[in-house]
Amino acid sequence: MSAALTAAGGSPPAGGPQPVLDGRRTAFQHTMIYVFVAGPMVALVAAVPLAWGWGVGWHDLGLLAAFYVLAVLGITVGFHRHFTHSAFKARPWLRVTMAIIGSLAVQGNVLNWVADHRRHHAFSDREGDPHSPLYGFWHAHMGWMFRPPEVSNERYAPDILADRDLRMVNALFPVFCVLTLAIPFGLGWLLGGSFATAWSGLLWAGVIRIGLLHHMTWSINSICHMFGSRPFKTGDQSGNVAALAVFSMGESWHNAHHAFPASARHGVDRFQLDSSAAVIRTFERAGWVSDVRWPDAERVASKRL
Repeated sequence: MSAALTAAGGSPPAGGPQPVLDGRRTAFQHTMIYVFVAGPMVALVAAVPLAWGWGVGWHDLGLLAAFYVLAVLGITVGFHRHFTHSAFKARPWLRVTMAIIGSLAVQGNVLNWVADHRRHHAFSDREGDPHSPLYGFWHAHMGWMFRPPEVSNERYAPDILADRDLRMVNALFPVFCVLTLAIPFGLGWLLGGSFATAWSGLLWAGVIRIGLLHHMTWSINSICHMFGSRPFKTGDQSGNVAALAVFSMGESWHNAHHAFPASARHGVDRFQLDSSAAVIRTFERAGWVSDVRWPDAERVASKRL
């Protein structure tokens, strides 16, 4: 796999160019997109009067927070910084673990997620960007997911296709979609001891958590490509939005990310909170990851406006 493909997703694999789009999306995939996009949004609206009338238990909020943090890190550290941009190398068991945890976010399987994001970097804010703000906020935020065809995995994610372990995790994605709801249900039962607390755990730590996580991730595609500061040269409209840094685990330092796609840290300046980078640093100290691409001060200075 070439360095250009790793960093930005713009180069085809060896053996000649592959098509950008493959046009394939099954009826089941269409259905699941609507279920897992619309379902959590409906649940979130329905939960407002429920919380107002009956309150929310401590175990509900605790489970919601725990599953939110875990799944977000699966996306930011795993799907994004490791699998898409190769910001660090990880031991095989950690790669599989990150792929599984990222799948619990229900943002698509690791193969499609990586291919979509590499294509985004290849055509950022131009024709060909899967979630370009050229077509408006709604399209960049979530509308793009309802428009086939699919991005070519052979062109943009040949390394994921070549990894037997990741192919297995990819094939089991429907199972993880079930588990990401079943586990909060089971924990709600264990903590509260009743069907009521089990269903409450499912609602808050399962469905609503998925909805909150989805919109945070989608905000990076929409808000961070329409607003924010732009201290670095990128050639696109990516912006740093400090207000989203905590809940996005550092992903909202998006202008810096587009300036340095393969960097393990997106908050490259002082006092820029990036908890995903802190997790990677912890992994590095534990000896679980290596060859971490931390920001180079000279290169950061060279791209600063």
